[in-house]
Amino acid sequence: MIFKYNMNIIKYFFIIISITIISFPASSDLSVEEIIKGRKALFSKNYSTAKKVQAFSSKGDFNKAKSLMIEMSENYKVLVEYFPENTKEGFKTEALPIIWKKKDEFNNLMEKSSKDMIQLTKVIDTTDDIRGTLQKFMWGNCKACHSKFRAPH
Repeated sequence: MIFKYNMNIIKYFFIIISITIISFPASSDLSVEEIIKGRKALFSKNYSTAKKVQAFSSKGDFNKAKSLMIEMSENYKVLVEYFPENTKEGFKTEALPIIWKKKDEFNNLMEKSSKDMIQLTKVIDTTDDIRGTLQKFMWGNCKACHSKFRAPH
């Protein structure tokens, strides 16, 4: 039991370290290119992580899914810093100008996405409808962002 507890601590430590490495602060002296590529990398990471969350949840491996949900939640918190005014264009950004016109709405969606991922950790292993629960707390937020704030691809 002690070994399992210590492994969970180690697992969360590595999650925090990986988030820190990937999510360098956009407010530093980074170039426009680094900021745009950084936000694209975080969104891409969240998408691939969401697919893993779905796979683990579908198999009933909720502990692995929950650690990934926490990782995604932290990424959403960081993402709001990746949209300074000077990053509206270039470097194949898929961010639409509405992000900067409705910055509060975008930031609120990122905050909601973060909170919903934490809520998902609390309900995923007790739901009878895993697919519906993932839709409500995870995929629905992805769709809301993509439909309003991301260029079609």
